[in-house]
Order: sequence, then C-alpha cells, then structure tokens
Amino acid sequence: MIRYLIRRLALIVPTALAASVIVFFVMRALPGDVALAILADTPHTVEMREALREELGLNDPLATQYAAWIRSMLIGELGGRSLETREPISEIFSRQLPVTLLLAMYAAGLSLAIGVPLGVIAALRRGRRVDYTIRAVTLAGLSVPGVFASLLVMWLLLRLFRWSSPIIYATPREDLGEHLAIMIVPAIILSWEFLSHVVRVMRAGLVSILEREYVVTARGKGLTELAVVVKHGVPNAILPVITITGVQFGTLIGGAMVVETIFGLPGVGRGIVRAALARDYPVVQSIATLVVILSLGVNLFIDFAYAAIDPRITFTRSSR
Repeated sequence: MIRYLIRRLALIVPTALAASVIVFFVMRALPGDVALAILADTPHTVEMREALREELGLNDPLATQYAAWIRSMLIGELGGRSLETREPISEIFSRQLPVTLLLAMYAAGLSLAIGVPLGVIAALRRGRRVDYTIRAVTLAGLSVPGVFASLLVMWLLLRLFRWSSPIIYATPREDLGEHLAIMIVPAIILSWEFLSHVVRVMRAGLVSILEREYVVTARGKGLTELAVVVKHGVPNAILPVITITGVQFGTLIGGAMVVETIFGLPGVGRGIVRAALARDYPVVQSIATLVVILSLGVNLFIDFAYAAIDPRITFTRSSR
C-alpha cells in the first residue's frame, strides 16, 4: 500500500505541472491588458501603463514569469499576490475555497442520501411504474444543464413564492440559518445531476448482484428478501457508487464553481470569473492549479476508502 501511495503521489506532480502549463499559456493567449484594466478608471499615460507593466513583471519573458510563479507556488505563497488588488493569493484562496467545498459536499451528501435509496427502490421494483418514474427523473437530471436549471429555479421561486435566497453569505459559525438558506437551493440544483449518476449506478449494480448465484443460495437458505438486500445486495452494489463519487467529485467542484457564480456565492468559481475578467493572471493560474491538485487528492482518497470498505481489494502490482 505504501508503494502504491508513493506511485500515485508521484503521478500527481506531472499532472499538476501539465495543468499549470496549460492554464498559464491559455491566460496569456486571452486578449486584454492587466495594466489597462487596473488603470481603466483613472487618467493615465502610456508611460504610466508601461511602468505598471514593468512593476508587475508583465514585460518579462514568459518562461521567466512561469518560473517565478511556480517558485512562489512551491514555497507556499500560492502564486504571490493578485495583480489587481495586491492581496496575497493564499488569503483569497483560503477565503473562497471553504464556500466551494461546502457546496460540493452538501450536494454530494444530498445525492448519496437520496440517490442510494432511490436506486435500491428502482432495482427492487424494476419494470414497474416506480422504476420508470425514477429513471425519468434521473434522465432529466443528466439532460438539463446546471446553468439553465439554476436560472429556472431562481425564476420559479421568485415568481411563485416571492422568495429569493439571501444576498449576503454567512458562514455556518456566523449564522447557520442564513448559511443554509443561501446554500440549500444551489446544493439541490447541483446534486440533481450527481444524484442521477448515483441512482443509475446503484440500480444497475443491485439488479446484477441480486441475480448472482450466492444471492440465490442465500434465498434458498430461508433469508428474507429484506435480509438478502441489506446483507448481500447493498454492501456490494455500493462499491461502484463510491468509485463514481471519486470520479465525479472533480466535476462536482466544477459544477459548484458555475452554480455559485449564478447565485452570488463568494466561492472559487466566482473568484476565478472575476479574476479572469480583470486578466488577473496569478489568481486564475494559482486557483485553477490548486483545484486540479484537490481533485486528484480526492480521487486518491476514494481509492483508499474503496479498499477499506472491500478488504478483497489490494494495491499490489498483480491487482491492476
């Protein structure tokens, strides 16, 4: 297991490095000038703009800029400071990341809490009206874009109930009620698509397992259908759900970044959009790279959780 962990950690390094290179050069390919964006609201001359570009290091060769940025990432400065506000990126990230992670975790929790039971019900009632209804709802979740669903729900809540989520974000410690009020609707919308994956995987897995020979044998020994499902069906069918949770968690974070932008949550997504519009290169580069590393770390954690739940899984060379 230690060797497997070392190999996986070693793979994270080139993946994160490749992501950093891509993000770095994509940002430089975008039209616009950081200095012009910063000085847009103040009278300035061309000389002032060039002096600001020189101060920010934007006139340095791209290789020099990339090396300086990577160095600041490695020593823990997370890319240095914002070009627009001069605020340390580490402070920006530490302020925005909890919002995005909480939204993603709320959505994942709702998806698993609702999706697993619905998948079990659909499997036990396969071919019946309940099964078709659940599958239709999950198909809609996979088909409707999150942006459209967010705008539609916001319009319906305002139109039908005269209710809109709070504008000012509050942390759970500051005001739990206000926090849940602003997070519940985005979490439900975000969980719809993920819940659809959970239901489909859980249903397919349980249907397959209930037809296995050892399950038939268990029934023959006199076990009730409930005991068969609880003891043999769900524990084995839940393993693919854990796998898809790890695979989809990065997508879930990406979806959270989109949904939080629509609902005005001060998370990573809204911060990246604002920084990209201002051509604040270090902020976008650093946060995007850190999100990639976070997603890779979550996938690694899911692998070990998978092995902890199923002792038959080992991290040996022959098991791959």
